[in-house]
Parts: sequence; structure tokens; C-alpha cells
Amino acid sequence: MEARSRYIDSEPVKRLLQQFVSFVPSSTLKFILFLIPVFFLVFLSACNRGRSHVLEIAYVSGVQANLRDHVAAVYEKAGVVKNGERVEVLDHDRRFVKVRTASGAMGWIEQRYLVGQDVYDQIQKLTADNQSDPVQAQGTTRNDTNLHVEPGRDTEHLYQISSGEKLSLLKRGTAEKPGAVVPPSRTTSRATSSTIMPGGNPQNNEKKQAVPVIEDWWLVRDSHNRVGWVLARMVDLDVPLDVAQYAEGQRIVAFFVLNQVQDGDKKVAQYLTVVTEPKDGLPFDFNQIRVFTWNVKRHRYETAYRERMAGVLPVTVSQENFDKEGMLPAFTIRVKDDNGNVTERKYKLNTPIVRRVLAPGEEPVRTVSRKARRRR
Repeated sequence: MEARSRYIDSEPVKRLLQQFVSFVPSSTLKFILFLIPVFFLVFLSACNRGRSHVLEIAYVSGVQANLRDHVAAVYEKAGVVKNGERVEVLDHDRRFVKVRTASGAMGWIEQRYLVGQDVYDQIQKLTADNQSDPVQAQGTTRNDTNLHVEPGRDTEHLYQISSGEKLSLLKRGTAEKPGAVVPPSRTTSRATSSTIMPGGNPQNNEKKQAVPVIEDWWLVRDSHNRVGWVLARMVDLDVPLDVAQYAEGQRIVAFFVLNQVQDGDKKVAQYLTVVTEPKDGLPFDFNQIRVFTWNVKRHRYETAYRERMAGVLPVTVSQENFDKEGMLPAFTIRVKDDNGNVTERKYKLNTPIVRRVLAPGEEPVRTVSRKARRRR
């Protein structure tokens, strides 16, 4: 009551009262003046609620972006947000969004620099679901690249991985390259029709259809333990040069250290590599395995084992006890048959010999060499 009296007796109110006193009865005027501060406080409260009301949660997908004090061509910088940062969305204005950061900074940012809570949740789920997956290879990013929730250039992404960052490769995937096709050729002909020409000779009209370009992708774990998909060509495998030189024009898909052997005063690793043809979009992850052992007499790597198959990842490596042979490195390969069924094959390395380890009741499969096939 006392506060209202001070308000009514203030100079601005007195001046207003003098302007309207000749037109409005004093009792009515006092009632109006009594209501003004009430409406004023209600209005301020509503404005404050509007400014602080959180519409949704978003995350910064750009590398870095400035916050604007207002949406205009000329603006003041109200703050900076970085990749992966969580922000509260307060308002929308066409292609701009008003956000508030964890530190309390508020400003406008372009919508294209943000993704929703659903994308963040998908990355979190990928990370949780693939936390214990066996690593197939180590790699390094060629350029800055995005961590996608699914294989594909047009799929959602949140985090950006810097050039030169180390990655653990877990699984291979494929996706169509947007807007890219293989030009039509006779090998992609879908149908052939014959037309009788005036001379009575038929002419073949081939209906050719372009084929989409398929790209390889890798499911990776980055240095921050986040899991997502990256374009395979953006990653260089950290294959040791000693075995990389034996790729023979093929693409090394994954590699594993089986064990180490002593050569003088140093230990040398022995490797399993899985390789494939040097092109994307194949229906298998690899089509050959090679085991490299170290010849301690000649001080060089030699191919101890080689086999072809339609293989699928992951490959797993372990150390197992084989009775009289003792603890030996073992590895398991997953092979896909013509019907798409996947079976496992286990092998052991007793340097320099690699042998198949048959499961109980499993019959050995005889492989036919290329020379034998040619003789047939």
C-alpha cells in the first residue's frame, strides 16, 4: 500500500495526472493509476517467462559459430559456441535460432549449425552398442571429416573429427553416393528389343540404365571414445610398411598382430592381414587372408599362409592353449557362402605353420589350387 502511494505521488504520475485531471474524474483516475503498475509487473513477468522458456535442446554440429545479438546483416557478437556443445533453444526466426549456452550466453545462430536431441541420442546409442567390438585396424584421418549416425553423405552428423586424428576401425558399411552414377554400358543393359528395319534386318535397341555409385564407410571409435560412421576414403590405415609393401595392388582392409618372435636383441611382430579388391561397394568385406611370419635366419617377412574366401568382419584374434603345442595365437574368420549364410573358421599359428582348427564334428574342406583348376 505504501509502495503504491509513493508511485502515485511520484513526479511522472503527477504530470500525467495534471494532463488528464480536467477530463477524467479524480476517483476514476486514481483507480486507473492503481492498475497501471499491476499490468506493468504482469507484462514484465510474461516477457521474462518468454525469454527463459526452453523450447528444445540442440547441439552444435559446426566446428565453431558466433552468436549474434540480433538477426540482421550487421550485428554484435554475443558469444561463441563450439562443436558438440549443448544449447537451449529459446526462439526461432526463419533460418535463425536463439539459444542459451551452459555459461548463460544468449544469441542467435543459423539453424544449419545445430542438430536435435535425437541425433545426439543416436550417437550415444552407437557408442554404447559398439563399445566392446573388436578393433579391426587403426587409422588416421586424411582431412577434417564428420561423424555420421549412419553410412551416407546425406545422413545426420554431430561431431567433426580433425585431420590427423587416430581412429579405431570397427565395421564396414556401404551407401550410395548422392547424385553419382556409373554411365550406362552394355553390361548394365536391362532389356533388348528388336526393330525390323526397311531392309528387313533387325536392329537391337538396348535399354541401358545407369548404376548408382556405392561408397565404403567405416564405423569408427575416435580419440574421445565416440562411435559413428565416416567415409572410408577419408581414413588411411596405419599398416606397418614391412607388410604393406606386400599388398600386391590389393586393398588391406584390416590387420592384426598375432604374436612376436625374438630376433637377436629385438622382438618382431607377426601379422594377419585381410585384403580385398581396390574398389568400393563389393558384396563382401574381404576376399583373401594372408599371414606373415618372420624368418629369424634371413631377417625378413615371409608369407606363411594365404587363402581366398568371401569374408565378413569382424575378425577376432586370441591366444589359446593347444595341449602339447602350448599357448598359440589363434584367429577366427567369418565366411559368407553363396546363399548369404555366415560360418566361422578358426586357425592357429605355430610359427611358421598355420593350420585350420576344426570344431567337433566338422569335416576338413579341401581347397583346389589354381594350377589344379587350370589342368581340369
